[in-house]
Amino acid sequence: MCRCLNVSPSGYYAWVSRPDSARARDNQRLLSRIREIHDDSGRVIGAPRMHKDLVAEGESISLNRVARLMSAHGIQGWPRKKRRGARRASVRPAGIRNHLARDFSVQEPHTKWVTDITEIPTQEGKLYLCVVLDLFSKLVVGWSMHHRQDRHIVVRAAEMAVWQS
Repeated sequence: MCRCLNVSPSGYYAWVSRPDSARARDNQRLLSRIREIHDDSGRVIGAPRMHKDLVAEGESISLNRVARLMSAHGIQGWPRKKRRGARRASVRPAGIRNHLARDFSVQEPHTKWVTDITEIPTQEGKLYLCVVLDLFSKLVVGWSMHHRQDRHIVVRAAEMAVWQS
């Protein structure tokens, strides 16, 4: 094999026994964190948002390096660009309807709830707060906080509202 590849046997064995470079070790560490963030997001964020999250965590990394690592390992975000002439699919899960239909008048408590998410900057990064409001009393009936804005934060806030009512 060494003769076919035109390398010396000592060079081959030196290459096989050589430890990974510092860059390769750092890439493996970053790749494992990228996979964690990608899984936490529901596998929807791409390289630009991934880069933003990593920088917010204190990593010193370029957008190109994040994109290269993600591409080389088949990690891909949800494509958000709308093709010309294509209709945008609904973000709402199947079987879920908008029962409110922008009618905010309420006659009794616990009949209509609305949610809102706000971003709170902290010294450790962003924190997202999701609240569920009862339209009758205008009181918070459920809430949830997380470092990532995703559907789970809304589900947890709605679950709290159901438990409180």
